[in-house]
Amino acid sequence: MIVAGVMSGTSADGINVALVRIAEAPANARNAPGVSFRLLGHAEFPYPKAVRREVLRLMNASSARVADLARLNFFLGELYADAVLAAQKKFHVAADLVGCHGQTLYHQGVPEAYLGCKLAATWQTGEGAVISQRLSVPVVSDCRVADMAAGGKGAPLVPFLDYMLFRHASVGRIAQNIGGIANLTAIPAGAAQKNVIAFDTGPGNMVIDALAERLLHKPYDRDGRTAAMGTVLEAVLSKFLNVRFFSAKPPKTAGREEFGREFAAQFGRACGRASKQDILATATALTSRSIANAIKNFVPLKKGVYQEIIVSGGGLKNATLMAMLANAVSPLCLQVRASDELGLPSEAKEAAAFALLAYETWNKRPSNVPSATGAKKPAILGKISYA
Repeated sequence: MIVAGVMSGTSADGINVALVRIAEAPANARNAPGVSFRLLGHAEFPYPKAVRREVLRLMNASSARVADLARLNFFLGELYADAVLAAQKKFHVAADLVGCHGQTLYHQGVPEAYLGCKLAATWQTGEGAVISQRLSVPVVSDCRVADMAAGGKGAPLVPFLDYMLFRHASVGRIAQNIGGIANLTAIPAGAAQKNVIAFDTGPGNMVIDALAERLLHKPYDRDGRTAAMGTVLEAVLSKFLNVRFFSAKPPKTAGREEFGREFAAQFGRACGRASKQDILATATALTSRSIANAIKNFVPLKKGVYQEIIVSGGGLKNATLMAMLANAVSPLCLQVRASDELGLPSEAKEAAAFALLAYETWNKRPSNVPSATGAKKPAILGKISYA
């Protein structure tokens, strides 16, 4: 079966589509128990500027018109369908099934008081029924809610793919994704899935990008060039590494609620009159050191258990961030590698993950990782829209 995975991340920079061939396979197949997995192609489609502005306006908004939220849901469904059609045309294949993450507008993984009870909540928008009707194939969407209904935080969900692709009989690996938010999956050599540790480590590109927009009037610091010219403000960095999220024990998940516009503005104010180079260097160091601290504090690092950290996501394109990360994890004796070296382009991984989750849902199998999300039990994820 050919499955299209569709991903829009917390950076709200656009749509990623991965076309994947997935099939049942013998339990001793190279990829994973019962599944063979091959990436056929990957394409990226930036949001038009007006769309990105609207998405960012409605993300975690204190107030928003219901009409705008409803319209965005249907509009993004159309954009996702257009993206899948364009990717199919580019790679000359047609999907039999689509797995769509949608665009997160709000994610609250920890229960809070509401109308006399305590509950967690999440909202990924982009109407699956619209995609299904446009493409004439079934669509699996809204994948996070089933895990949350089972007592989990709804994230991270990518560890299911990490375990499938990166587990090794004799090499312990930490799969580190750096998107808007950064998250890791720690897979000891020869580990069963129940032994996997996974959680969000904190900001990935989110704070860097927000400050780049304000200071450089650009959506991001290309290749980390501006940060490379700066000096890290250690006092500011130490202050923000002490925020409560970083010391909270896993399972834990983060989003714009923790590290969005308000956090970036507070971070910028704390830097005072420092140069834009120094501010961006400090924001970049916040990502690299929070990742290293998360590994050191929450991943059991007995001698020789982990040898590699496999990096994916847009952060891999930031040379300054990658240099800082390599320096931060060097005392932990971890070799930094790109997921590209293991056969999966870094920018395709999250979209490919939702293709795999959709395939598992279509076959009525659970695909959350309870040790990662905190769910009480395995859950079949998502809702299916039929053409």
